Amino acid sequence: MYRAPVDSIAHTLKHVTGLGAAMDAGKAGELSEDLLDAILEEGGKFASDEVAPLAEIGDEQGSKVVDGVVTTPDGWADLYKLWAEGGWNALTGPEEYGGQGLPMSLQTAAFEMWNSGSMGFGVGPTLTIGATEAINAHASKELKDIYLAKMVSGEWTGTMNLTEPQSGSDLNGLKTKAEPVGDGSYRIFGQKIYITYGEHDMTDNIVHLVLARLPDAPAGQRGISLFLVPKFLVNEDGSLGARNDAFCHSLEHKLGLHGSPTCTMIYGDGKFGDTPGAIGWLVGEENRGLSCMFTMMNNARLLVGIQGVAVAEAATQKALAYAQERKQGKAAGYEGEGMAPIIFHADVQRNILTMQALTAAARAICYNCAHAIDMEELADESEHAYWKNRAALLTPVAKSFSTDIGCEVASIGVQIHGGMGFVEETGAARLMRDARIAPIYEGTNGIQAIDLVTRKLPLDGGEAIRTYISELRDVVKEVSQSNRSDLAGLAENLTAALDDYTETTEFMLRQLEAGETQTALAGATPYQHLAGLASGAVYLAKAALVEGTTDNDARASIAQFMASNLLNETTSLRNTVENGAESLLGAGAHLLTA
Repeated sequence: MYRAPVDSIAHTLKHVTGLGAAMDAGKAGELSEDLLDAILEEGGKFASDEVAPLAEIGDEQGSKVVDGVVTTPDGWADLYKLWAEGGWNALTGPEEYGGQGLPMSLQTAAFEMWNSGSMGFGVGPTLTIGATEAINAHASKELKDIYLAKMVSGEWTGTMNLTEPQSGSDLNGLKTKAEPVGDGSYRIFGQKIYITYGEHDMTDNIVHLVLARLPDAPAGQRGISLFLVPKFLVNEDGSLGARNDAFCHSLEHKLGLHGSPTCTMIYGDGKFGDTPGAIGWLVGEENRGLSCMFTMMNNARLLVGIQGVAVAEAATQKALAYAQERKQGKAAGYEGEGMAPIIFHADVQRNILTMQALTAAARAICYNCAHAIDMEELADESEHAYWKNRAALLTPVAKSFSTDIGCEVASIGVQIHGGMGFVEETGAARLMRDARIAPIYEGTNGIQAIDLVTRKLPLDGGEAIRTYISELRDVVKEVSQSNRSDLAGLAENLTAALDDYTETTEFMLRQLEAGETQTALAGATPYQHLAGLASGAVYLAKAALVEGTTDNDARASIAQFMASNLLNETTSLRNTVENGAESLLGAGAHLLTA
C-alpha cells in the first residue's frame, strides 16, 4: 500500500528548490518550515489512509452514466467531500475568496500525494484549481463574487472545455459558437469531448470554462473567446437555480483512469430549459479566450507533470515491496535458506534503483518549476523577468520529462512483478495504464518539445537558458569542492552531461537564428529529454549535498547511480540532436507517399 514519502518531499522542497531559503527570507507568504512540515504530514496521511484504499475500487468499477447522470465509484463522492472539508482545495486559492494563498510549490507537493494515492481521483481537483486561477485572473468581479468562493472551498468543481471531435491540439477548427442574448449573457451551442469530470456526483454544481466563437469572430485561434457556463444557474441569493442546457452525452471507455469520468459534453440542444442554448458569460475580452485559458493550462501542465512523478512513486513503492517478499532462485550475497528474495538479484536492484533515481529527478524538476512560478508572483520588479523566464523554461520539461518517466517507471514496475505484473491482481498494471495518458493530455509531449525549442530557448536572446545551465554548473562546482568520499567522481559525470546540454542548446539556437527551424524541430524531443536527464541528475546531487539530514547516504548513492548508469544517455541524445535531422527528414519523406 502506498505511503506518502513526506521526508523526501520536504527535503526536495526545502533544499533543492529554494523554498527553504525563500521561507527564511520571508518571501513565501505566511508559510514557515513548521507549517510546511505539518501540512505535508497531514496531506500524506490523507493520501495514504483515505485516497489510496479507494484506488482499486475506482479502477474496477469506473464511473457510469445513465441519461446524462454520472455516478462515480463507491466511496468516491464521500472521499471528495472529506478532501474538500479538509481545506485541500483552498491551499493556493485567493485569500479574498477563502483561499489560503500558500505557494504553488506546496500545492504541487500535495498533488503528488493525491495522484500517488489515485491518479483517477487526483485529476479532478487539478481542473478545479486551474479553472479557479483563470476566473480569478480574467473574469469580471461580478462573476468572481458569484463563483470563486465555492470553487476555492471545493463546494463546486471546475472543468476546461477545449477539444472537439474535429479540433484537438490545433484549435483553429473549433466550431462551438456563442450567441449574445443582449443582457450580457450568451447562449452556447456545440459539442466538447474528453472533458475530465465534466459531470459527476461529487458536488452540487460544476463550472465549465468553454472555448467558443462569437458570430463575428475572425477565423482561426484569433477568433476564440472563453465563457463560464455553470451546470446550474445561480440565483441572486447564491442558491442554485434552473438547470443549464448542458449535459454529459456519454463517457469514454479508456485504457486507464477508469474512476475519472471523461465526458462528451453537449451544449445547447434544448434538453434543459425552454430555449435551446446553454447560458454562459464572457471571461476576459472577446476573441482573447486562448490567452485566458493559458492561465489555466500552464499551471495545469505542471500538475500533469507531477502526475507522472506520483505514478512513478507509487509504482516504485509497490515494486520494492514485492521484490523484498518474492523469492526466486539463488543470488550472490544471499546467506539465507532456500530461494533468495529477488531484491538480491543485481538486475532487479538495477531496475529499482532506476525507478528511484528517475522518480526523484522528475520530482525535483517539477518542484523547481513550481518554485519559479511562486517567485514570479512574489519577486520584486528587478527579479520578475528572471523568474518568469525560469518558469517558462521549466514548464515544458517538467510536463514532458516527468510524464515520460511515469510511463517508464510504471513499466519497469510491471517487469519487477513478472507475470504477476501483467495481471491485475497486484495493481502494477493499473499504474501503467493510468500513467499513459499523462504524456498526451494538456499538450502532448511533442508539443511541449516544440514549445521549449522554438519559444523558450530564445528567451532573452538565449540568456535565460544559458543562465540556468550556469546555475546547474555552480551546483556541480559545490560537489567537486565537497571532498566527500561518497560523492567522489560525481562532478565529472555531471560536467559531461552539462557539456552535452550546453552544446545541444547552442546548436538549437544557431539553427533557429539561421532559419533552420525544421532541423531544430527534428531534434526537439531528444533535446527535451536530455534537458530533463541533465538537470534532474544535478538536482539529485544537490539533494545529497545537504549533510546531517535523514537518508543522506541513500541520496548520495542514488545520485551516484544516476550519474554512472543513466546519465550516459545524454551523449547519444546529443548525437541525435546534432546529427539526426537529415536522416529523419529523408526517411520521413517516404512516409508522405506511403
